[in-house]
Amino acid sequence: MTPTKICQRCGRLIEWRKKWENCWDEIRYCSARCRSQKLNKTDQQLEQAILSLLAARPRGTTICPSEAIHTLFPEEQWHDHMEQARQAARRLVAQGQIEILQKGQTVDPSTAKGPIRLRKI
Repeated sequence: MTPTKICQRCGRLIEWRKKWENCWDEIRYCSARCRSQKLNKTDQQLEQAILSLLAARPRGTTICPSEAIHTLFPEEQWHDHMEQARQAARRLVAQGQIEILQKGQTVDPSTAKGPIRLRKI
């Protein structure tokens, strides 16, 4: 079985490659783009907003990532921050705090496309 890791920036799965054989322990990002865009204050705030929204709801209830965006950026277009919110959700999945759902079923955060919902584990 090939070893895997989770990208520290976007939360996507990183699969082992032969060229990383001697430096696998140092690999933290899936791409040059993720390596150049380190986590910032907004990323941390989105993670906290997701967790706060889920904590305020009954167990088993889901939220849309856009709800977290609205709490931080009430006046801005939520579409502009959607990928950043999805990345925050993927990082929280990797930490074992939430799960990502589509049509009520848990999905792989690295491959989920389309609308998603978030639920606390």
